[in-house]
Amino acid sequence: HRVYTKINFVQFSSQGIFIFLKCSNDKCSGPCQQPNLSVLGLFLPGLDQNHGGEYAAYENLIERFITALRTCEISPYVVLDGGSDVTDKKVETVAKRTEDRVKRAHIAAVTGKRMSVLPRMADLVFRQTLARLQVPVAQCFEEADREIAALAAEWRCPVLSYDSDFYIFDLPGGLLPYTHFHWKEVKQSGSLSFIPCRRYYSSSFCIFFGLQPQLLPTFAALAGNDYVKLKVVKWDDFAPPGTETPSRLEGLLCWLKNFEETQEALEAALVLMGVLNENKREVLQRLHLGMEDYQLRPTSLNRFFLHGVPPEIPEADLVPNWMLLPLTQARLSSHILDVLRLQQMGLGFSIEHEKLPSANLISRPVRQVLYGLLLGRRKPNLVDEIDRDGLEVTSIKVKPILTRTSKKLIPLSKHHTNELSDRLQVLLEALEVTEESLSRLPPELKLPAAVTCYWLQKAQPTPDRTMLKALLLGMCNRSTLKFTLQTKYLRMDISAAYVFNQWQASLKHSIHLNQLLGFPLPDPRVFLVFNCASLMLVMFGLRCLTHMQNSRRQKKSSKIYLQ
Repeated sequence: HRVYTKINFVQFSSQGIFIFLKCSNDKCSGPCQQPNLSVLGLFLPGLDQNHGGEYAAYENLIERFITALRTCEISPYVVLDGGSDVTDKKVETVAKRTEDRVKRAHIAAVTGKRMSVLPRMADLVFRQTLARLQVPVAQCFEEADREIAALAAEWRCPVLSYDSDFYIFDLPGGLLPYTHFHWKEVKQSGSLSFIPCRRYYSSSFCIFFGLQPQLLPTFAALAGNDYVKLKVVKWDDFAPPGTETPSRLEGLLCWLKNFEETQEALEAALVLMGVLNENKREVLQRLHLGMEDYQLRPTSLNRFFLHGVPPEIPEADLVPNWMLLPLTQARLSSHILDVLRLQQMGLGFSIEHEKLPSANLISRPVRQVLYGLLLGRRKPNLVDEIDRDGLEVTSIKVKPILTRTSKKLIPLSKHHTNELSDRLQVLLEALEVTEESLSRLPPELKLPAAVTCYWLQKAQPTPDRTMLKALLLGMCNRSTLKFTLQTKYLRMDISAAYVFNQWQASLKHSIHLNQLLGFPLPDPRVFLVFNCASLMLVMFGLRCLTHMQNSRRQKKSSKIYLQ
């Protein structure tokens, strides 16, 4: 506790203060980044995760969080992770996390236990809520850590995050660990409101452990991170004598106290590891690679937040210039970057039994149209889709499709100038519906209705009437919050949840296509069209009603027969 400063986060000036929130996208794929604990998951404890997502309650919690910050005159700036690392530095880490998520999803499906699997559309709800509340958001082109740290250093603002990487960065405004940020306990001090919290400084950490500040990145690299896996040395042997439960990290810190410079410490570490001379260069290269991410560099997010100018992207030949602003504004999914730069797509996973096919299969034709628009006639143009087969994570090569109308919309560099009618037709062709069939619906329900028609044709097994009625009633009923948390009294219906997972996959990928097409239909607010609590309760009620009606008919038939 000595490395934290206990503070009451109050107003420092008439303009308030700024705070950055680190948020990772929910990706689970090849080199795609699987988030550690992220802002997306901050509000999930207590909410149902196994029936598809309590999106209405989730949206309400996000709004309460932002309201608490603004009550204390804190201005939040949210920075999202973007596309995958094009260097493949995290392949091993990501693969393990992805496999773990698939297994946890299966366990949740079989046992009903909470296994911390983020609901499929939680990231969409998060983004939509921030947009409605007019919270400044930036989506990076790759991982956001260094961009956040650089901007926080430039603006001298604190960072609010779960991510352990921020314990290493030298942040003038410090780090606010979320576990010590009590935003639900806003307090008053005279006319000011404040949030009790603790602030961490890397300088305090170094003073407490007697470590040279320049050795913190060395500590991170030797401890092991996403790039460096070195577990040969028993660092706990270097813990202070008499320690009841020696810690590996504490032992490493005690060992590092003996050094002043990075290279000296690294050379000594190689000796402890028993690295052979012929391998030293390779191991040193890996260690330096692990340390590079903690070196701050100038950030272009400052210009974006202040002037609306998006950053440049190295792969300018692959990503059209018109895309940079909507990508940075998070109005386009970062999955699009993965398709353009790596020709792959991580699909994410739901709570599903291993014996069932992936719920992502239903929406593959929609994604193929998306790939066709993005890649055009590029050769080779196959896209690797990262999905599951049982409990195995697999890569499947998928061919893009150019429909009758989408052929008119390529090349991608001129895509934003295409006629609205053509862009709408591409979306309708992908979902196999007509414009006339949607004409009498409110604009915000047109895309969910089109997706529902597509789902009824494609889902396996075919949805029954109670599922369809429950889904439609849920779309029309806006009083979803009253159902919050009642699903804990329902047993897990694996088959029903699986069918609704297919609907969610279809909606999510249709939303991505709609975004790329420049919103020919309004994006639906997810929490208003799908909420697992109300959906499951309504479906349960409808099935009970159907059972009662069938019983009455049987009794009536039996009575007539006896007479």
